[in-house]
Formats: sequence, C-alpha cells, structure tokens
Amino acid sequence: MLVRRIARPLLAAPFIYGGISTLRKPQDRVPGAAPVVEKIAEAADAQLPVQVPRDVQQWVQADAAVKVAAGSLFALGKFPRLTALVLSASIVPTTLAGHRFWEHEDPTEQFGQISNFLKNTGLLGGLLLAAVDTEGKPSVGYRTRRAAKKAAASTEKSFEQASKRAAKAQKKAEKQLKKQR
Repeated sequence: MLVRRIARPLLAAPFIYGGISTLRKPQDRVPGAAPVVEKIAEAADAQLPVQVPRDVQQWVQADAAVKVAAGSLFALGKFPRLTALVLSASIVPTTLAGHRFWEHEDPTEQFGQISNFLKNTGLLGGLLLAAVDTEGKPSVGYRTRRAAKKAAASTEKSFEQASKRAAKAQKKAEKQLKKQR
C-alpha cells in the first residue's frame, strides 16, 4: 500500500539521522546515557552469568548502530514488523537517558525536555502500530490455527479412507477364506 511506503521512511528518518549523528559524536550522548547504562548493567549482572560491559560510549555506539541498521531496513520495508519492534526496544532507554525532564529546574529547559520526551513516546506509539501491522494479511496465529485445522481435517479424511480400504480388504480376505474352505 502506498501509505506504508511513505510512512515507513518518515517514521524511520529520526532513527537513521539520530543514529548517524551519534556514531559521529558519541561523546555528546555519554553523560545522559550513563545513569541508564548503569541501571541496565546492574540488572543484567544480577540476572546473567557473565559481566555486562559498563563502557557507556560502547553502549551508545551500539544503540546508534542498531538505530541506523533497523531504521534503514524499516524504511526499505524489509522485515518491517521485526525492525519496528527493535526500534521500539531501542527508543525506550534513549528517551529515558536523553530526556530526563524531571531533573531540570529551568521551566524553558524542562519544557524542551518534555516536548522531546512526548515526541519519542509518539514515535514509540507509531512503531508499536507498525510492529503489529500485518499489511492486510492474516496474522501468524490465524494462519497457524487454520493450517492445524486443515491438517486435522486431512488426517481425519485419510484415516476414514484407510479404514474403508481396510474394511474392504478384510471383507475380500474373508470371502477368499470362505472359498478356500
């Protein structure tokens, strides 16, 4: 559909641009990302058997690379549901790291941060819609249930046919046995 071909690149553009910008100058994002990376690393260390790297710049660059790659694929319409989901997962920590409006006292600065926070939540909403968009095709769950019903019906039909053939063969064998006696 034409709308998807237009909407996907528009929705992907901020991710691609922001990712490229961050890859060029990751040090600009490191101070804001540090508290979020620390919380994620602590939670991961408690759950995982390995130590998670705590190099904030490395996390920032990895997130930027994910945004560029997933954003580009999304804009091109390749794996749109998966890439929308990846971008959704990526925007949450970015928003929490970059737009911490509750930490600002200056009303002007706080307003700017709230605006960007809300912009990102709007992008998240669009990505979530894209992640569940089946493009008019039945969902995987529907197709799976339908295939299972068809397989069950086919198996039942095959079983009935086999039962009829077996009964017919049994009658034929009984007739031959009677003739032999």
